[in-house]
Amino acid sequence: MAGSQHKLELKVEKFVASANLKTAMWVLIALGVLSFIIGLRSPERLWPAYLTAFFYFSCLGLGGLFFTAIQHIAKAGWSTSIRRLSESMTSFIPYILVTGLILLIGMHYLFPWANEEVVKSVPLVAAKTGYLNVGFFAVRLLLFCVGWLAFRYFIVGNSLKQDQSGDVNLTHKNVGLSVGFILFFSISFTLFSMDLLMSLLPTWYSTIFGIYTFAGLFQSSLAFLALMIIFMQRSNFVKGYITVEHLHDVVKFLKGFTVFWAYIAFSQYMLIWYANIPEETEYYLMRSQNSGWIMISMALLIFRFIVPFLALLPRGLKRNENHVILVSSLILIMQYVDIYWMVYPNFFHGHVTFGFIEVGMFAGFAGMFLYSVSSFLSKNSIVAIKDPRLHEAVNHHVTY
Repeated sequence: MAGSQHKLELKVEKFVASANLKTAMWVLIALGVLSFIIGLRSPERLWPAYLTAFFYFSCLGLGGLFFTAIQHIAKAGWSTSIRRLSESMTSFIPYILVTGLILLIGMHYLFPWANEEVVKSVPLVAAKTGYLNVGFFAVRLLLFCVGWLAFRYFIVGNSLKQDQSGDVNLTHKNVGLSVGFILFFSISFTLFSMDLLMSLLPTWYSTIFGIYTFAGLFQSSLAFLALMIIFMQRSNFVKGYITVEHLHDVVKFLKGFTVFWAYIAFSQYMLIWYANIPEETEYYLMRSQNSGWIMISMALLIFRFIVPFLALLPRGLKRNENHVILVSSLILIMQYVDIYWMVYPNFFHGHVTFGFIEVGMFAGFAGMFLYSVSSFLSKNSIVAIKDPRLHEAVNHHVTY
């Protein structure tokens, strides 16, 4: 116990973004603004790039809140010292609302059901207009964002309040709030992914599409969290509070959800292939009738599942920082490729299109995401210093 108390008295350094990081963030944001302005001259190219980047970073922000919530529900002690890092990822959620409203401007370029000519000429689309219409779409998007913001405000807010008051009741309150969030998230994110991605091809449907996108959300969020842990360790901001043991457990989660993503991806493909219903098979036909899209489809199988799965099998490699950086970076890259694969064949099914607009849009959102995370960490303690379970995290050891 004495050793535990000694460690708990270690100082938590205040996060200060380096000059290089600040410069990089503003350059990325500027590049995003520039590409958006240039892309306005070619809206049919701009909006798919915007949607891809928007969904990618929305997943990271929501993934941070999902990880935080399941730690509260499980009353986990091991993750207490890294939970503030996942909480920092939620700081992008307000940006989801703002950038989501901007997305509404390009609806007619993205969604066939938003155009009256398509609705009148395709009976299957016309039959879905009770749900797929511009007004209801905007209401749902606003409702989801406001709900996520509210849960973030209370769950993360209670955690930050505890840094000052040390009130144990705040930890207990977050259990109930987290249960509520998980229930709301399961419905809202499913509809969110259906609205933004599945309805790009309104004649197609998959009953497990929401689970598929969730698998990608959590896998990529864990990869980003692993990178944050390594960054904080190497920068000596959390010495004594975050160790290789915490990295090891996060990477175990990462490996597990690599398998889960593959399982859901195969299940969706296999069921559609077996049933062989035209309205369902068109989705995969669009991604297999061109050499470029076939290569991307195979790349997802190889580099999102096979390579990370094999690379994360050995125990020692889960604890090797350089190795984890490589694998986590690969997963984050493949998350973008996956969303790109879900979006772009609906607009460029005859060929693969990628260039300055796509790079610029991703850069702009990346800059906003990094800015929101670094701002959060610079204003708050990097560790939930008065959480009653912090001693469990400090003394955490992985035995398998």
